[in-house]
Amino acid sequence: MADSPKIFALGDRCITVDFGNEISVDLNNKTLALASSLSDVPFPGFIEAVPAYSSVAVFYDTAEVRRNLSEFNSAFDAVYDILRAALLDPDETVQLEARTFEIPVDFSDQAALDIEFVADYAGISSREVIDRFIAKAYRVYMIGFLPGFAYMGDVDELIAAPRKDSPRTRVPKGSVGIASRQTGVYPVESPGGWQIIGQADIELFTPNGSTPSLLRAGDEVRFVPK
Repeated sequence: MADSPKIFALGDRCITVDFGNEISVDLNNKTLALASSLSDVPFPGFIEAVPAYSSVAVFYDTAEVRRNLSEFNSAFDAVYDILRAALLDPDETVQLEARTFEIPVDFSDQAALDIEFVADYAGISSREVIDRFIAKAYRVYMIGFLPGFAYMGDVDELIAAPRKDSPRTRVPKGSVGIASRQTGVYPVESPGGWQIIGQADIELFTPNGSTPSLLRAGDEVRFVPK
């Protein structure tokens, strides 16, 4: 884990704040708190703060930053200074709202395309794979890969099967997958290489909705047999 966050450019309109190369609830909370703080009190030219597992990408309008913060040599210097100050004096009033969802899953043979592989990998029965999978609540660490696709963890270490050597060209919408200690539900049909252990009947992405993604970082998900 890094001793202090790293701040670096990601192109000419974005800065990344990296808290450390680790899947950690503590680091994820820091990313969510920073993203929330910037969104609640945006600086001039702020566009969006996008949290990931342990980093935040901060997008900004270069021209707008320069117009409002002309005392700095560049827009990057201005935003860098803002972020450095935010990290030195974090907003302790930020409240992270965690919501809980239950997602019904069909674990039948027709839906669980790779459950036998996961069972063989773990050296247990398919039934025990399911039991271990549903025994835990999963944290949503980030949204990515596809609109509405939630990266969740942490999967029981015994059933943390690796990605497929050769990804499928078509993974059905609603497929529940495992990739190492991560799990997720495919919001739409797409290519993918995760091990599919079930099928959920749920709309995770509604592009015309007021909040297009059902899940967001910081939420908690429990999977229940359908």
